[in-house]
Amino acid sequence: MTTSKTHIMILGSGFGALTAVREIRKKKVRARITVVSPNNHLTYLPSLIWMPSGLRSAADIDVDLTKFFAREQVDWLKGRVVNVRDEGRTVDVETDRETIVVTNDVLIIATGGRYLKKLPGLAEHAIIPCEGATKGQLIHDRIRDMEGGTIAMGFGTNPKEPQAVRGGPMFEFLFGIDTMLRQQGRRDKFRLVFFNGSDRPGQRLGPKAVDGLLREMWKRDISVHIGAKPLRIEADRIVTEREEIPADLVLFMSGLTGPLWLDNTDLPRSSGGFIQADEKCRVVGWPKTYVVGDTGSYPGPEWLAKQAHQADLQAEAAVANIVDELAGREPSHNFKAELVCIVDSVNKGILVFRNHKLALTLPKCRVFHWAKRFFERHYLKAYRN
Repeated sequence: MTTSKTHIMILGSGFGALTAVREIRKKKVRARITVVSPNNHLTYLPSLIWMPSGLRSAADIDVDLTKFFAREQVDWLKGRVVNVRDEGRTVDVETDRETIVVTNDVLIIATGGRYLKKLPGLAEHAIIPCEGATKGQLIHDRIRDMEGGTIAMGFGTNPKEPQAVRGGPMFEFLFGIDTMLRQQGRRDKFRLVFFNGSDRPGQRLGPKAVDGLLREMWKRDISVHIGAKPLRIEADRIVTEREEIPADLVLFMSGLTGPLWLDNTDLPRSSGGFIQADEKCRVVGWPKTYVVGDTGSYPGPEWLAKQAHQADLQAEAAVANIVDELAGREPSHNFKAELVCIVDSVNKGILVFRNHKLALTLPKCRVFHWAKRFFERHYLKAYRN
């Protein structure tokens, strides 16, 4: 068993980071835990898709982690990571007052990714919905104040790492906004547009899922523009390789890459800009240094997702391997590759599940919508109580 002197440092306070905290305590690792992050709140990002309709507000999906950190005996350090050195043993942290140096025995990196903003006009003329609750509220307010017009929604990827995409939520925003406008009796005043550079958007969800999503768009009278790469976003249109699409409001989820602070480090990087990890979530070549969630690039199937569920699974594997190492054993736990997604439309949902053996898509029904709401409540209970 480990000694109380073991210092485990976790960078970030999102899904993967918090699951790592819970797993460390669950496995009764006698260690001091330090979490470094800019704030001690968790935003439950999967529920952002309900903000345009008013089903959720910013307060509903915000969790103050003060009591959770106290219960789990976590030292929270408010600050931003500047650098990671000495094969992970030294971390430079910028606080409100100064930059300090913190050392550790074991490091877990879980600071998340960032959205690429290289598409011309993206920052000025579009909203990236999953950047946080402020963006969710902005979408709500913008649509509320519109008397009609065209709302265009799409997503892109990281051309150097195509799996670094978060397309699922955009289907949810698309269907959810359609449902909301119908419930408000305003759908006839709006044109909804979906655009994507691929001929088969959402391929990671599986062929049947793509067919089902495109069929759902057709049923909802959503205009589909696919197979042409977006070139730029202007104040009143999206310009693609093939056409110009008029738009009064554009929601666009760009591809992901690693956080900016990685540029200060010698951490191994993938072609897409993420930390290179192995199947056990170890940073390649850096002993007792792990990465979980969106910050890392991992071996696995082409459909391996950038989603909270996968971050949780990676955190579980990382902690199990840390336990092995601290006990003098060779790490033996590969992370589970699994995609679970309910594509929600405010009142119904489509279930998509994938692993190495199975690709399953179940048609929309109210049960899946309520299952998604139940899981939200269950997940957040661990941090609110």
